[in-house]
Order: sequence, then C-alpha cells, then structure tokens
Amino acid sequence: MPTQRCLSLILGCLAAGCAAPSPPLSALSVYPKESFGVETPFEYRLEADNESACEAGRRALLSQGYQVEQKAKALIQGQKAFQPSKEHHTRLEINLVCLAAEPGAVVYANAKQTYFELKASNTSAGLSVTGMGSISLPWVASSENMIKVGEETVSDGDFYRRLFILLSHHL
Repeated sequence: MPTQRCLSLILGCLAAGCAAPSPPLSALSVYPKESFGVETPFEYRLEADNESACEAGRRALLSQGYQVEQKAKALIQGQKAFQPSKEHHTRLEINLVCLAAEPGAVVYANAKQTYFELKASNTSAGLSVTGMGSISLPWVASSENMIKVGEETVSDGDFYRRLFILLSHHL
C-alpha cells in the first residue's frame, strides 16, 4: 500500500500544480509596448485621389475572396473565413480608411483575426407533472457550438506590404 499512497501523493501534487492562479490583469497589459512610431506597417501613401485608392482597396479585397462592405465613402471593410482544422475556425477582418493627403492619398489598413473553437455541451431533460412530482428521464442531448476564444490585431508588416502591393496593382 505504500506505493498506492505515494502514487496518490504524486497525483495530488500534480493536480495542485495545474491549478496555478491566473496572472493579474496588470501583467497582461500590452499598452506599455505601444511605440506610436512614425514608421508603421498600417499606412500606405500613393499618388492617387482617395476615392481611387478606396476603389483599388475594394477591388484588391474582392480579388482575394473577401466579403466586402463599403460603410462610408472612405471606409472599406472586408472579411474572410478560414477553417484550419475541424475544431477551429478563424475570421480575418480588414478595414481600409482612405484619406486625402498631399500629394495624393493615404490608405490606413488594419486587420483583426478572431479565433473560434468547437465546444460541446451536454444537456439532460427532466419532466415535472403537477400533483405527481418530477421525473428525470434519461434523455441526453449534445450540441456543438463555435465559441470565440480570442482576437488579435495583425501586426505583421509583410501581410500589409502584400496587401498594399495588390492595392497599387488595382489603381
């Protein structure tokens, strides 16, 4: 029996280690890392008027299979869905804002990835009849739903470089 006690003790310690407290929210803060530098991958200057720049952005997104919606004259929004595995889904949303600048126009782009996971939940049924009491029946239903598990701004400079090259191709 000492082996069983030892094994129980080890398993108990392992389980306790898995229950480590989450870091405080202040440790998750990302704003101190924001540099607000002049060089940014989110901005593209071009020699065209802002309406032509927005139209080129709309065509660039459409050419890559994005669902595009023009929210305002200078705002284009596009989104595309990806399913990297059976249990995971990712949505990529791109916003383009086109403004006049000297000379030409400037396009500001930002993309956001939203992550979803398939989660299963089980429910059981019960029946209650007035005057007779309640009866639990062995009806178990299982449902699966895509649950949002995370979201982040795409900050990869190469991603925006490729987008802006395609945008300039559609001018």
